Amino acid sequence: MGWIGISDQEGGRFAVNGLDAPQAVSAPPDETALLTRGTLMIETRLSTEGRPQTLLAFRRSHPWSGGFSIQALPGGGIVLIETQAGDVRHATLPYQADDRTDTLRLTYAWDAPARWGRLSLERPEMDRVHSIALPPPHPMPLADLRTLLTDPRQRQMDPDVIFVALSNRIEPIGPMPGLTANVPVCTPSGYVPAGQLKRGHLIDTDEGQIVPVLQTVSRRVPAMGSFRPVRLRAPYFGLRRDVVVSPQQRLVIRGSEVEYLFGCEAVLVPARHLINGFSALYAQTGDIVSYHHVLLPGHEEIIVAGTRTESLYIGRLRRNPDLLGASVLAGFDRARLPEHPRPIWPVLKPYEAITLAMNRAA
Repeated sequence: MGWIGISDQEGGRFAVNGLDAPQAVSAPPDETALLTRGTLMIETRLSTEGRPQTLLAFRRSHPWSGGFSIQALPGGGIVLIETQAGDVRHATLPYQADDRTDTLRLTYAWDAPARWGRLSLERPEMDRVHSIALPPPHPMPLADLRTLLTDPRQRQMDPDVIFVALSNRIEPIGPMPGLTANVPVCTPSGYVPAGQLKRGHLIDTDEGQIVPVLQTVSRRVPAMGSFRPVRLRAPYFGLRRDVVVSPQQRLVIRGSEVEYLFGCEAVLVPARHLINGFSALYAQTGDIVSYHHVLLPGHEEIIVAGTRTESLYIGRLRRNPDLLGASVLAGFDRARLPEHPRPIWPVLKPYEAITLAMNRAA
């Protein structure tokens, strides 16, 4: 099923049969019903004041005492505490404070029958993932989770939290696909929607080569925060039609301005840096969005609707069996996966993307 709850500072939605079901059922769950496995995702900005942040917290006293909290510490650590009937589960995920970026994505995944849990930290702007294994977790009462997501009066949520989402599955972490299903990808036989590409299909690359698709991946995610889709409008960026991509999908941009400003032939620009209200803007969508992508042998640049963009980048993921098993590529033959070197083109920061846009408009 997947995502069953989502919330931001204004409130949220909870549907036991899925947020994107044709008729989402939002009735309160049975007080005794338990979610034995699932994923709680929190995306947040970090405090600019260096203060501790209680990102999300909830306590209950009936029918038994219990509570849940995730805190961010100024020195660089995420603390998770989960309690049921006096039985406490506690874990700390350390990370270097100088690794901090503007936004963090925290993912708490648990499988109580398997006595397994994982707390992960990702930086949407970077390719790093930090994870720790957790003590055997408790199943989570569905009534608590519904309250946590839909009743701001009975929870504590830091003002810097962007969104919270709940899935009844173990959601993947790591490399993220970035094209919506209808984005046309150039192949030798013409443009094919990204959602229809399969393993073995051939793709035209920006270098004029034809390469095979090693794997296709897809993922359904909350359409908020660093997942909120971006509409890139034609004829800007060389597009022949509008396309909708993830904020992290990086376009390959060339031109005399690029060589003058950055001293290289091309740069990579995340779609979120291009948002200006006319050539790029946030797309209107429901609570959940599906992204797709193709894995190519050498992380080749592909052509979508006339513009150039990245194929899926996985670096040396196959050398890390644990992270590979937690990713969208879990289950694929590790020996058949490629290793991608770091992109040769620099990735622009927000102010650099603004400078490039201003020079192109001049």
